[in-house]
Amino acid sequence: MSGGVGTTCNDISLPNEEVQGHENSHPNPLKPVPNPANPSKTRFLTLRQLNCLAVMIITAASGMVSPEDLAFVFFSVIYMYLLLKVAFPRKIPPKDSLVFDPRNKILRLYVTIGAIIGLYFPVAYIFEGIFEGDKEGIKAAAPHVFLLASQVFMEGVAFSGRFSIPVRVYVPVFYNTRRIFTLVDWLRSEFSKVDHYYAGSARRLYVGRVLAVANMAFWCFNLFGFLLPVYLPKAFKMYYESKLPKKGIKMKGFPFVPYR
Repeated sequence: MSGGVGTTCNDISLPNEEVQGHENSHPNPLKPVPNPANPSKTRFLTLRQLNCLAVMIITAASGMVSPEDLAFVFFSVIYMYLLLKVAFPRKIPPKDSLVFDPRNKILRLYVTIGAIIGLYFPVAYIFEGIFEGDKEGIKAAAPHVFLLASQVFMEGVAFSGRFSIPVRVYVPVFYNTRRIFTLVDWLRSEFSKVDHYYAGSARRLYVGRVLAVANMAFWCFNLFGFLLPVYLPKAFKMYYESKLPKKGIKMKGFPFVPYR
């Protein structure tokens, strides 16, 4: 979930549910063994994607998600395929690989923290708000949850092997940028409750504020401290280095050596 560093280490991905636990059993020679480094061998819809799809449907059907956010998701699908066809075609056979090793313990811890802060706690906050009658708190947190669930779902589609590395980069950067604006609205709503009638408890008031601030801090760092300066340059470098000859090419009479 991260930010999109892979099918097992992306913006909200926890450890890969597709990894088989019977490592000591004898493999069947007639059955192909899935390769975690090759996204084209994974299922199109994983259990994680189905869970996020359910969250998307529930929040959208509740009326707490604006038409602008629904249009944003629809536009992201169209633009993703447009990038694939026009700007960043996939190599055949695909030579792309994951930008980061999904077995990296630091990254796994990072995305686990992101999942807890960005999805699990806000979902629990929304459900508690239903019982306490905090309609404003629910309405403010729902767009972030909807967009984050949509991001995880679309990252799973992008990492299915049908898209090139730059298109995979586009998904977390695009969604993370949009969610910053929803988090600003969430923060404004939480800190303005003192000026209006508030139906929830005092404990919920402080929990909502802490949760909104924590999400703003985490996802701002994720965008400006990881995705843009680290993940994006590394992903584009991998894409163009695998596309250009190693010994360089000639363009209009002068040599050009790919960046190393």
